[in-house]
Amino acid sequence: MIMAHDLHPTYDEKKFRELIVYISEKCENDLYYNATKLNKILFFSDFLAYKTNGKPITGSDYFALPYGPAPRRLLPVRDQMIADGDISLSKRRQHRTIALRDPDYDVFSASEIALVDKVIDILRGYNADETSEISHIFLGWQAATAEGEQSGEYVSIPYSTVFVENPPMDEFENAHGLELMKKHGW
Repeated sequence: MIMAHDLHPTYDEKKFRELIVYISEKCENDLYYNATKLNKILFFSDFLAYKTNGKPITGSDYFALPYGPAPRRLLPVRDQMIADGDISLSKRRQHRTIALRDPDYDVFSASEIALVDKVIDILRGYNADETSEISHIFLGWQAATAEGEQSGEYVSIPYSTVFVENPPMDEFENAHGLELMKKHGW
């Protein structure tokens, strides 16, 4: 069965807000949890959901920043959530969101929560720099960063780039490449 993917996902701010609360609560004991890690957990969760389920969890627009992908609307939404009493922001050693209430689980499917939990578990032992380095491997971020360097703007990362891969060359491709290099003097 071929899965259809929503080419223009709809942003769901309610789910976005609840996911921030959920991640903040789930990561409260993670020594390395901070704003950078929140960005990456949101990003990987949405993009992996898009790849596996045909649609992202929140539909947030992510753009390529120097330290990796980040939700474009994170700061205004986070500030509103602080004003609403949903979360607080600790600014000690690192900026980290702290959940002040339980998330509304009704907005998520069981598979969405399982996917987010998996992302959190994978990134748990990594600090902000390491988490950023992991996100820099993603070819969608690389392409958006390159485009941004040309345009001078922070460029959005299309969800469809989750399918772009750069697998290592096989034996035949290596041999053919060497043959072409010799032939053309490269």
